[in-house]
Amino acid sequence: MTRVPIKILRQKMIKKVTTFALILLLVSVTALPALGNDDDETNFIILDQGSTVDYYKSYGEPVIEASVTGDPELTRGETIDLKVKIANTGVIDGFKRLNANQRLINDSTEETVALAEMEEEEEATTAKDIEATLQSENKYIEVESTSNPQSVEELETGHTSTLSYTIKINSDTPAGDYELLLPVTYQYQANVKTVTADAINLGVTGVEFARVYETKNETLRIPISVKSGPKFEVINVSGSLVQGESKLINVTYKNTREEVAEDALARIIVMSPLSTEKSIVRLGDIGPGEEKTASFEISADKEALVKNYGINSEIKYVDEDGETSFSESMKVNIPLEATETKFSTTGIAIILIIVIALYQIINVHRKRNRNEENAPTDEKASGDENE
Repeated sequence: MTRVPIKILRQKMIKKVTTFALILLLVSVTALPALGNDDDETNFIILDQGSTVDYYKSYGEPVIEASVTGDPELTRGETIDLKVKIANTGVIDGFKRLNANQRLINDSTEETVALAEMEEEEEATTAKDIEATLQSENKYIEVESTSNPQSVEELETGHTSTLSYTIKINSDTPAGDYELLLPVTYQYQANVKTVTADAINLGVTGVEFARVYETKNETLRIPISVKSGPKFEVINVSGSLVQGESKLINVTYKNTREEVAEDALARIIVMSPLSTEKSIVRLGDIGPGEEKTASFEISADKEALVKNYGINSEIKYVDEDGETSFSESMKVNIPLEATETKFSTTGIAIILIIVIALYQIINVHRKRNRNEENAPTDEKASGDENE
């Protein structure tokens, strides 16, 4: 029998040990984070049946509900930060003991291990990595994309979290009830298994439980409402302005909505070269579909540019809740005309003076000419008398 040199045997042993160590290292690198790392419990590999045992099955999972924080009644024409509160109301309905046994441990120790797994099963109601995106299916209500989506790292049962979304309510939105949609995605712990001693053969140490996570998608509905209220339009403007004069301008307003505007006041905002001594006119109550006319006396500077002027106007009123409200700003377009060319008294007097002066000059000039024509005749007559 040929004897293998000790040196060669030693090299072969070192090679086998090194290879085994590398395999063990690779297994531990891939398995260890999955089973024992709390920083990333959702990424893991599932150990085979011989490396884990399942003592308990829990019945329960997260239940996410959503509602608006504060008053869900919104106002037309406003842009607001809508606060949405999400709450986790999930509960564990019960546990089922499974017929599973580990080898090589006594009954009392196994029961302790099983109870420890049951405690871990209680985390089944915790929602993790929540992502919620607010959506509107109505053309009158817009959700700004910059506020989507909102996320919550973890929400345990019995806890809440507030999300904030920016929404715009169109000024033409009909009054009534609406629904916003809130698609929600999250993960939760679907099962927990106890790691057995056989897992050591895979290089997994210091890990007690293997967790299985599932992803859940659901769409929550958030009720809101848009409250009714008056809405005004300028339907007619009569009158025009004249340079250097004050004129009466009549502005007719109409309430195009379904509620009465009580004790309404119409207001205009004028700036140079226009001015007014009375910018507010009382209109009284204006019912749905009713029209009221306000008369404003407006003055224009002499040097005002001839063109159409857009004057801002608004209506202040008392709403159905007894609170003071303001309409949206409305534009009142008024033309300004050039002043008529007229002669003033001073101008006429100056013209008369000039005419009289011209007449006097012409008259003096005529007399001088006449005297010059008569001068030779007089001299001849004087010579005849001397002879």
